[in-house]
Amino acid sequence: MGIVHAEAAGVGLDWLATAGPLLVWVIVLSFVFIECALIVGLFLPGDSLLFGAGVVLAQHSAEGHAWALSGVALVVAVVGNQVGYYIGRQTGTKFIARRGGKVLNQANLERARAFLNRRGFLAIVAARWIPWVRTLAPLIAGAARMDPRRFMLATTAGAVLWVPTLVLIGYYGAGLLDVVPWLKTALVWGSVAFFVIGTAYGVYRYRQEMRRPVETETEAASA
Repeated sequence: MGIVHAEAAGVGLDWLATAGPLLVWVIVLSFVFIECALIVGLFLPGDSLLFGAGVVLAQHSAEGHAWALSGVALVVAVVGNQVGYYIGRQTGTKFIARRGGKVLNQANLERARAFLNRRGFLAIVAARWIPWVRTLAPLIAGAARMDPRRFMLATTAGAVLWVPTLVLIGYYGAGLLDVVPWLKTALVWGSVAFFVIGTAYGVYRYRQEMRRPVETETEAASA
């Protein structure tokens, strides 16, 4: 760890050595759960967060953490989708769409619903790789009363293909850049900056959307 600290300090990243992998764990697990369970997650940079986590862990040479985080975040992603499923099962999707919303509108909701209807099981698996569908899929599946065991199997398969892939690509991809220190540094800073800016912008967009009144299906049909 002393070597990591010295290398990080040399490129202005000494804060990573003191923050440590624990901070990466807290951020990743929190954001993965929110993105998979709650509507606000629709606006969060989930894919880049997982990739960036791998990059930052590579800065610490924390290979064990990268693998362990992949496994735990996978479980959290499944739990988050289960929460989203039961929210949808209890409340439906009638409070999601917003009148004049750029993202939360009936058109996008219908697109997501049609995607799930066409592909069923495979749609839940593939939804992990489609940012806005990833958050809406469990809500719609719950509202449509999709078989809980079938949903559980599909969302688990999707999580297995999604979480470890991005974290480990980030980790080993950054490790390959050890021979080009400046490029590795740029990748670390870029990942952190994208996460911070993306999160701030996502929260701003979410607040803008939620200020709009709820749009009913009747209003959308007559528009």
